[in-house]
Amino acid sequence: MTSPRPIPEVADAARGPLRPTGAGRAVAVLVLVALAASIPLLGPSAALHGTGEAEVPGAGGMALLRTVLFAALCVPVGELFVNRLARSLPGTPAGPPALPRSWSPVAAAAGFAAAVGLATFVSTGNLVPGEVADIDVGGLYSSRDGKLALLEVNAFLVAGLCAVSRRPGTQVWPLAAMVVAEALRAHPTTEHSPLIGSGLTLVHLTCAALWAGGLLHALRVLRHWSGRDDTVAGAALLGRYARVAMALLAAITATGVCSSLRRMPPETVLEQLTGTAYGRALLAKVLLVVAVAALAGWARRRLRRAADPLTACAPARAEVAALGLAVAASGLLTVLPVPIRW
Repeated sequence: MTSPRPIPEVADAARGPLRPTGAGRAVAVLVLVALAASIPLLGPSAALHGTGEAEVPGAGGMALLRTVLFAALCVPVGELFVNRLARSLPGTPAGPPALPRSWSPVAAAAGFAAAVGLATFVSTGNLVPGEVADIDVGGLYSSRDGKLALLEVNAFLVAGLCAVSRRPGTQVWPLAAMVVAEALRAHPTTEHSPLIGSGLTLVHLTCAALWAGGLLHALRVLRHWSGRDDTVAGAALLGRYARVAMALLAAITATGVCSSLRRMPPETVLEQLTGTAYGRALLAKVLLVVAVAALAGWARRRLRRAADPLTACAPARAEVAALGLAVAASGLLTVLPVPIRW
């Protein structure tokens, strides 16, 4: 991919927002994290208000842990994806290109802690343990949910070890096991056609992790490269990511619609979107995804038409923020009662 030589004045104006001040960036991150955390913590009560559905004990805590787990999955998946794109760019040196320091070890640690917390809930029958004696670790081996919870714990542990090894690419295998475990957990055997539901969730979760984590890491790579004034390489990387992201969005939309219709028959969708907690949370997530898609389209237009393609970073950063909120909404959805009506 090639791009026109940027006009100095335009390039300088474009690079301004690419390098926000440290204080402003820190405040923006703190606000975003606080907002994302408030969705799973306060969301269950707000979504259930007036529906007559019972709230699961400790729903806010479980939703927050699930949000951290999803975010911890997105980071290494996105890094593996974008690093592969970066190394395939034409004109790069024979050796590994200059890439920012990996966040995968930290993400694996956070995911491991979240998975342990969720396994604790499972060991007590999805109840908040009153004391340490209530936690039955051995009982996890006797149930399907317990085994899947242990698989997620071990997957993040192995992924963290792989991330700090000489071959960080090997973490793709424990991450794949984590995605499979989450897809199976989301669809118990009592559900109608659970394997179909697990297959849809598998594709949906994989594509979402590639999209969110990939965009986050792509922006980190562009910021790292900005010190070398490598506009062409940065635009080429963002362009390659954007082309794949279009396919990811299509897959996420298709699997999301199919999964929703399996749980909410077409004739009841409109009623359940406002009358049930799951429907309300799903509607909020859909609105977030629509906003993300609009931001992605805006960034794509800038990438193709602007004098300096890297001006696409501004809407891309907003897209990352919206994706973070969508991840939090996904964590909220996992703890709300599912309105299955066959």
